[in-house]
Order: sequence, then C-alpha cells, then structure tokens
Amino acid sequence: QLQLVESGGGLVQPGGSLRLSCAASKFTLDAYTIGWFRQAPGKEREGVSCISTSGGSTKHIDSVKGRFTISRDNAKNTVYLQMNSLKPEDTAVYYCAAYWDPLFRPCVFERGEYDYWGQGTQVTVSS
Repeated sequence: QLQLVESGGGLVQPGGSLRLSCAASKFTLDAYTIGWFRQAPGKEREGVSCISTSGGSTKHIDSVKGRFTISRDNAKNTVYLQMNSLKPEDTAVYYCAAYWDPLFRPCVFERGEYDYWGQGTQVTVSS
C-alpha cells in the first residue's frame, strides 16, 4: 500500500515561505495524482493544490493562486508545495493525498477520489 509522509511544516511569520514535501514509499508515484489539502481548526478539510501524474496539469484554489506552486520529482518519489507570501489564514494542518490514475487526466479536488493520505504537517503563520 502506498505510504505518504509530509514534512516541512513549521512556524513562519506573515509574508514568509515554506516548502512542504510529500515523500512516498512502497510504490513509485509515477501513476498517482497528488493533492495537497489543509484543515484549519473548526473547518472542513479543503483541497489547496493538485498535480496530475504527468505533471502537465496543476490546479490551485483561488486563495493561494500566485503564492503556492505544486511540483513533482518522480525520480525522488516526492511532491512539493512551495508556499510564498504566507498569510495567517494559511494556518492549518496540511495533508498530501494520492489516487492512482494511469490515464493522465487533470487532477481534481474531490476528497473521495483520494485513496491514500499522509498524517499531516502543521503550518502556523503568525507574528
């Protein structure tokens, strides 16, 4: 079974940057679409960014467009989320998730599509 481990979270001041990593084990990520989700206290878990198997399709929610970038390095079996110009409202636990897609379709944010989830990493944006 695919296992995902997030890292790179922490405390950062508003306007700062963090890079989250999602590393896979047991299987290679080549045929998996990867999504980053986040959940703030008292809120629903929401999709933030996703990337298709080929990397040719990415998607971001409006609130992070222009600030977050998702990328994948299949050779390292890792997906990254570069987060710049962070705001206090970005504070949440960030999760990476995956679903198998050998058809190279555009990625989606529907949580039900994702079969594998990491344990999450805390991101706190505060002065």
